[in-house]
Amino acid sequence: MKIMSGNSNLPLARAIAAYLEIPLTDASVRRFSDEEVFVEIHENVRGEDVFVVQPTSFPANDNLMELLICIDALRRASAKRITAVVPYFGYARQDRKPGPRTPISAKLVANLITQAGADRMLAVDLHAGQIQGFFDIPTDNLYAAPVMAADIQARYGDQQLMV
Repeated sequence: MKIMSGNSNLPLARAIAAYLEIPLTDASVRRFSDEEVFVEIHENVRGEDVFVVQPTSFPANDNLMELLICIDALRRASAKRITAVVPYFGYARQDRKPGPRTPISAKLVANLITQAGADRMLAVDLHAGQIQGFFDIPTDNLYAAPVMAADIQARYGDQQLMV
């Protein structure tokens, strides 16, 4: 198993890798002078199960392109399975047509992630549950509230607390 990340949230990817006691995959995600994204994986990922940690938060377009190009690079490097770990799924609020001649951008982004080569999608607290159905690959929507509640209970016990 390998953990890879774009530039969107390297501290999160490092924390996940540290928790799992595995090194973060040696890769670079940089920009050409015209701001095009370039990804280079510096280690062998052939036959590996790779998790790409890349929220598509602000700037959504830049972070989405990094995710797509990371997935494509892994697919071309013969990774066995690629899981997109997207704690924040940009464009999720565009999950329906609010009027005529408007896109359903959440579906488009789901198609892009699938076509780039992801085998599985893992998101956290999607804006709307139906977004899971936009993907043609297995998609898991994890909920943060139970984990946060358990952490607050462990840290503060029965103390009077306002959140």
